[in-house]
Amino acid sequence: MRQPTTAARTMPLLCLCLAGCSGLFQSKAKPEQVYYLRAPPAPTVPAVPATGPGSASHQAAATAAPAAPAPVSIRVGRPVADPGLDTPHILLVQADHRMNFFSGSRWPAPAPELIQALTVQTLRASGEWASVEDSASPFPSDYLLVVHLRRFEADYAESDSAPVVHVMLDCIIGRRQGREVLSTFTVAGSAAASTNHMSQVVAAFEQATGTALTALAHQAGQVVRADVERAAQNDDKPLPSISR
Repeated sequence: MRQPTTAARTMPLLCLCLAGCSGLFQSKAKPEQVYYLRAPPAPTVPAVPATGPGSASHQAAATAAPAAPAPVSIRVGRPVADPGLDTPHILLVQADHRMNFFSGSRWPAPAPELIQALTVQTLRASGEWASVEDSASPFPSDYLLVVHLRRFEADYAESDSAPVVHVMLDCIIGRRQGREVLSTFTVAGSAAASTNHMSQVVAAFEQATGTALTALAHQAGQVVRADVERAAQNDDKPLPSISR
């Protein structure tokens, strides 16, 4: 009988090796889920009732209407984050000050970039600015907003059944020219997740973030409107205008 050739003997072994290696490229792990947050809705202007200009309802509607947009622009810098928060992981805090993150879930970008994008969207939706730019914009601006991300986590310290989401932002707003600081303030938002499911945790993140950003937009608008009014009343100080 003829002995099989070397090629014939190695062919079955090669097939077995290839079959075994193919299993290395297969994974039973669940795919990673990417969650995004939406900016809070723009404030709605109440309809003015069909009454005379001197009526109480007409005066109340006029008071509730937002102020006219300031003829100035603002730039939102990339937020600075506290240690551990500059990550796309969705963070959680457990008892005894333990920090962890949800497995298989993340944000589409690191938390500072996410907060920057949502801040820009919120300020634009307020309608109080001539333009709102982010840190990558090539256009100059009249005012600068610096945000420090202090809290952005789901807190399980009090209960393991469902977390409470906390968002806290330290803000500094000032003029671009001269880098003069006008105001520093802190805004925060909290929301409890209805259940311990990821969709409800993300919904709590969106609610808490929206509360903080709505307060940020309101305070930033007040600070700049007051500065523009002061400049208009001061003959020695030129009125801020859109930089060119």
